[in-house]
Amino acid sequence: QVQLAESGGGLVQPGGSLRLSCVVSGVPLDYATIGWFRQAPGKEREGLSCISSRDGTTYQPDSMKDRFAIFHDKAKNTVYLQINSLKPEDTAVYYCAAEIRPVGIGLNPHLYDHWGQGTQVTVSS
Repeated sequence: QVQLAESGGGLVQPGGSLRLSCVVSGVPLDYATIGWFRQAPGKEREGLSCISSRDGTTYQPDSMKDRFAIFHDKAKNTVYLQINSLKPEDTAVYYCAAEIRPVGIGLNPHLYDHWGQGTQVTVSS
């Protein structure tokens, strides 16, 4: 079956950087769109970025483009999220998710079929 496993979270000072990893098993990346989301306490799940490994197409909201970048390593079946200039408001649980045989590319969480368990990112001095 399809499984996703996030890692790379932790406690980081403001201004620091993190690279989160999402290892995907059970499906080649070419068959899926992989997205990164986050959810802070009391807030709705927020889409950050996604990638179609088949053609390398990425999508992310304008508000995320300055500090967030998504990329993949097909040989490792892994998708990464690079976060720079971390702010306290970035504190959240970060999830990766897979949309199998995607119709398109986007960050509607209802389109994603499988989710990881999340990795906690805490930004604090």
